[in-house]
Amino acid sequence: MAAPITEIHRERNEALEQEQKLNELKSLLTENDQAVQSIMALIGELQQAGMLDAANSMLKGKEQIAKVALGQVTKEPVTNLINTLMGATGALMQADPEQTTKLIKSAVSGMDEGKNFLHEEKKIGIMQLAKVLNDPDINRAIGFGIHFLKGMGRELKEDK
Repeated sequence: MAAPITEIHRERNEALEQEQKLNELKSLLTENDQAVQSIMALIGELQQAGMLDAANSMLKGKEQIAKVALGQVTKEPVTNLINTLMGATGALMQADPEQTTKLIKSAVSGMDEGKNFLHEEKKIGIMQLAKVLNDPDINRAIGFGIHFLKGMGRELKEDK
C-alpha cells in the first residue's frame, strides 16, 4: 500500500514570477506617470548639481564621517554648549510664556531707545540722572532691575 501524501511540493516557475512582477511594475508606472516623471526630473536636477556624486561619496565614507562627527561632538566646548542649551531649555520651560514675551519685547524697545540716544551724542549729568528717577517708565525699569538682581542673588546663594 502507498504512503499517504502529507506535503505538497510546488515547483517555482521563475520566468512566470518575473513576468508577473514586470506586469505589476508596468501597471504601477502607468498609474503613477506624473509622480514618476517628477522623481526623474528631481534625480536629473540632483545629478546636474553634483549632489548625487556627493551623496554617493558620503555613503562610501560614512564610517570616516561618523568618526569625525563623533570626535567633534565629544569635544568639551560642544558638550558644554549642549549642556547649557539643555539647562536653558529646562529653565525656559518653567518660565511663564506671557512674561517671557513681555520681557523680550521690553528689552527690544529698550535697545531701540538706547540706539536713538547714541545718535544724539548727549551727555547725562548728575542732576538729569536724579530727575529721570521721577519718570514712571524709568522708575519701573529700575525697580524691575533691582528686584531682578535680588531674585538672582537669592538663587545664586550657595547655602540652599
